[in-house]
Parts: sequence; C-alpha cells; structure tokens
Amino acid sequence: MEATLLIVDDEKNTRDGLRRFFEDDYDVYVAAGIEEALTVLRNDRVDVMVTDLRLAGESGMDLIDAALKQPQPPVCIMMTAYGSVDTAVEAMKRGAYDFVTKPLNMDELEILIHRALRGRKVEEENRVLRQQVDRRYGLENIVGSSVVLERVLDTVRQVAATRATVLIEGESGTGKELVAHAIHHLSGRPKDRLVIVHCAALSPQLLESELFGHEKGAFTGAAERRIGRFEAADGGTLFLDEIGEIEPATQVKLLRALGERKIERVGGNRSIEIDVRLVAATNRNLAQRVKEGAFREDLFYRLRVITITMPPLRDRKEDIAALTSGFLREFAAQHGRPPRELTPEALQCLEAYDWPGNVRELRAAIEHAVVLGSGPRLTPRHLPPEVRDAGRAGEPGGPVKIALDARSDFNLHKVERRLISGALEATQGNRTEAAKLLGISRRTLHRKLKSLDLAEEGC
Repeated sequence: MEATLLIVDDEKNTRDGLRRFFEDDYDVYVAAGIEEALTVLRNDRVDVMVTDLRLAGESGMDLIDAALKQPQPPVCIMMTAYGSVDTAVEAMKRGAYDFVTKPLNMDELEILIHRALRGRKVEEENRVLRQQVDRRYGLENIVGSSVVLERVLDTVRQVAATRATVLIEGESGTGKELVAHAIHHLSGRPKDRLVIVHCAALSPQLLESELFGHEKGAFTGAAERRIGRFEAADGGTLFLDEIGEIEPATQVKLLRALGERKIERVGGNRSIEIDVRLVAATNRNLAQRVKEGAFREDLFYRLRVITITMPPLRDRKEDIAALTSGFLREFAAQHGRPPRELTPEALQCLEAYDWPGNVRELRAAIEHAVVLGSGPRLTPRHLPPEVRDAGRAGEPGGPVKIALDARSDFNLHKVERRLISGALEATQGNRTEAAKLLGISRRTLHRKLKSLDLAEEGC
C-alpha cells in the first residue's frame, strides 16, 4: 500500500510541482487552504502532510494544530520562505516533525519525508506491540468472574498505580506471576522493564550476585563487572518469585534495599541508589517461617505492605468453564487442531476435581484433551485419568465416599443414613438413580428413607 502525502500551499504552481515530483512514489493529495486540507484529512488516511506556513491569510500553524487532533493524525512538515529559528521552534512546539525553507531543495525534502515515514512505521509497530502486551498482561488475562477472584482484581486496581511493595501469596499454579504482570502493566511504569527473578531456581551465592550484581574479581569467575537485577529494573518493577526460599544473608541485603533504596554490588563498597517497585510472591506461609526463625520478621513486614492472596482453583470452580474455553482455543491453534468444545459430562468432571495443581494443572489437562481428542467434542475419556475418575463420583454407579473419622462414625444407623444422603446428593435428589447407585430397589430406598427420617429428601 502506497504512503499518502498531502501537500498544502496557496500557490498553485508550488502545489502542482510538488505533486508531479512525488506522485510516482506516493498517493498525493493537494489543498490550497485549511478547510480543503481538513476535508482530505477527515475522509482519507494521510501519512505525511507538508504545509506552507502562510496560506492566503491563514496560518499553517493552525492547520498543524487541527491535523494533529484528527483520529489518525499525519506526520507534519512545515515549509516557508520566511524561515527563522523562532519559526522552526514554534512549529516543533506545535507538533511538527520538522521544518524546511523555500526555495525548496527537493532531494532534502524527499529524504525528510522518507525519514518521517520510517518514524511513523516504528510508532505503528510500537502501538501494535503495546496492544499485544495489553492483551497478554492486562487484567483480562486473569480469567474468571467468581467473587473471590473479583476481590483480588479490585485490590490489583487499587494498588497498581502506587509505589507500595506487594506480596502475592497463594499455592503453586494459582496465577501469581500473572498478577505481578498486571500490577506492573497498570502501574504507570509499563514502558519501563519488569524484571523477574525465580529465587528458588538459584543457589544462595548466585542469587545474591544476580540481585545486586558484582564487581570484577569479587569471586572466582567474576572476570568483569556485572549489574544485578535491581539495577536492571531501575525505574520499573522487580518481581521476586518464591521469595520465601532466600537465605538469611540475602534477606539482610534485601531489607536494606527496600528500606534505604540503595544497594551495593558483591565485592563493592559504593552505594547505588535505585528506583524500583518490588513485587514478591510465595507459596509458603511466611508468617509461619518467621515463627520458625527461617525468615526475618522485619523483612516480612517490609514485604507485606499490601498482601494479595490468590485463591486456589477449588475455591472458584465457577471459573473453570471460562478458563477452559480460553485454553481450548489456545491449544487448538497451537497444535493445529480444529475448534473443540467440552461435553457437559467432561465439564462436570473438571468441576468435580479438586485441582491440587490449580490453574496450571487445568491448563495441562485441557492440552492433554486437545492433543488426544478427535472430533469436535471432547468427552470425559479424553481427560487425564484422575480428572475423569473424579467426575464418576457423581454418576450413577460411581463411588460415593464416606469419611469415617471417629469411633462413633461406625454406628450402622449413622453410616446408612449418611450413605443414602450421599447417594441422593450425588444424583441431585433423583430416587430412582440413587437406588441404582446404592444397589437396591426404589421400594427398598423408599422404606429406608421413612425409617431413617429422610422421607423429605429426594424427588
């Protein structure tokens, strides 16, 4: 697609000459004044506008102001026979890309337009990249509408724009890193870096160097100076994942970094000021670690200025359908499979399972089903065995579990009552199906319901 050029000049000979010069390379429009130029801008996309400063009693400065307010503003270049430093400065203040003087050097103007178009292309690529980042790291990527998740998202919205340190707690696989990305993205610092350190993956010695950097010769193998993650994240956000795993010596240095906003490289003695927003995450109970003496109490309180607790998936099972829908689309595209959907029975299995691995485990289960499944619908047989078996507990003929935790639970009357109640619950009150589940006739079930004072249950 050819770039579009708009030439605005009140002298016809100048307009026509510029049009002839550029029309082999560009889609060229011409205009004699502001209103005519604005008509073109409203009706067509213009990449570059070259306008004279003086337009038959009108000002090209005013045209630049109006052009830059359009939904898709062009890159603006000012030209005039009355060139001066003051005019150039004023044009740039108004938002002009650059300034040329008459009589025009056509080669110079052509180079300037090429440069302006390259800059516009980079801006467009950056805009698309920002949109992709928005889609990947915005709150909309934390899928679900359950009450517990909405509380988390409300907290993220409140704290994101502040400088407060945030501690994200939760079991593995609950989405703590997604929350960290969302906090950074909404923080007002999204153009700066989000630097991530997985603390549990590094030895204590390596972690200290990784966080704070080191000077040349600080230890064996330190052949040159290296900045650490704190310095790399300066002006942005540092996310420390699994912070509960760091050793006491590193905890001391981290405490100073948070309190004084200064660090020292390993092997160095110069304090380096840092401007870093810290977000940390843990799947450990840090309060318990403090009681055990494994984690510094003062650091613990520095970290938990704001605490966000990610709920496990078993506490927000109403979000499973929405999560699954997204995973189905993702893996169908990734593995070259046609669009898939789950049968109601498969979804029932997903909702019956407790997901000890949380969303990460659900994601893996859906990939398993997409890879092994055939046809447009995925059934329970396509799910991992442990997920499939969980769904059978609610099916006729499936197991009904009864916990026997105390000696009193072995009372036959109580066990029978609990067994029948469990069967009715598993079949949603359907007595015929409950009787099949229990291996007795409906008449026998009816008699037992009366004898156990359960006659009101079921349908």
